[in-house]
Amino acid sequence: MPAPSYSLGYLAKYVNGTLVGSKDYQVTGLATLQSATNDKLTFLTNKKYKQKLKHTRAGCVLLESSDAEFFAGNKILSENPYLSYARLTELFLPTIETKPCIHPSALVDNRASVGEGVDIAANVVVEADCVIGNNVRIYPGCYIGEGVTIGSGTIIYANVSVYHHVTIGDRCIIHSGSVLGSDGFGFAPMPERSWKKIHQLGSVEIGHAVEVGACTTIDRGALENTVIGDGVKIDNHVQIAHNVQIGENTAIAAAVAIAGSAEIGKRCTIAGAVGIVGHITIVDDVHITAMTCVTKSISKAGSYSSGVPMNTTEQWRKNAARFNQLNRLAKQLLTNN
Repeated sequence: MPAPSYSLGYLAKYVNGTLVGSKDYQVTGLATLQSATNDKLTFLTNKKYKQKLKHTRAGCVLLESSDAEFFAGNKILSENPYLSYARLTELFLPTIETKPCIHPSALVDNRASVGEGVDIAANVVVEADCVIGNNVRIYPGCYIGEGVTIGSGTIIYANVSVYHHVTIGDRCIIHSGSVLGSDGFGFAPMPERSWKKIHQLGSVEIGHAVEVGACTTIDRGALENTVIGDGVKIDNHVQIAHNVQIGENTAIAAAVAIAGSAEIGKRCTIAGAVGIVGHITIVDDVHITAMTCVTKSISKAGSYSSGVPMNTTEQWRKNAARFNQLNRLAKQLLTNN
């Protein structure tokens, strides 16, 4: 299929930007400042790359009006170039042609309800009492457990496992290898130093327009449900434990681990490899920087960090040694005073 081609006039209107240049000039895709050719549109969102504007061969650059002087060619001025770039990616997304059907190798229980325009690919298993909304696409090798509900327009990529009675809203995207509704990590210690499994009686509720990255796990609740609010975006390899509550439009980067019964507010951003202990509350509009260990509730919006920044190994060892001496030195100071 040939690459789509759009005029700059059309693209400027699409993102509500202001075109400076030829409205009839055609571009066939998006590219970085370094790799763009004269048939590509690029963008400037990070000021440290401003000097690259002098050398880019792009046919058009998407940027803020304050940076317009740094590029002499065609340009689209936007108040938020990164958001405008995000909107343009919709136009240049490769089209995957599918025809709504149930593949002969798929096993769909006759007690499942399947809406119109649904595409169920090879080797998918859909158990009894599932409700699959209109225009859902389920890629090969997925398992959809008993009583699962999947909202309209949702896409579930290959080899996803959705356990029994999980609810997924409309327009969600679940990437390959993810597991929704597995048992939470619940075990009671026994006198003989072994463990008694606590069966997880809740489920998972996923709201509308949620995206779940590849190989992410969202555990079912122990008694009540694990709840992921509308518009939440979750990256790859994230662990969300039982009974976690995540508010609307929160974004969670890769390798984050959230322990059981933590409550996270709306519009939070959680950077990579953050650890959040269980049974705490984080209010709305909190940003947590990479590799932070959150050990107590956060009651005020803002940015929070922990951990030790990278240094040379020699310097890090010296600092680590001094860190281990802090308690002794503090006691000495208190004694002397």
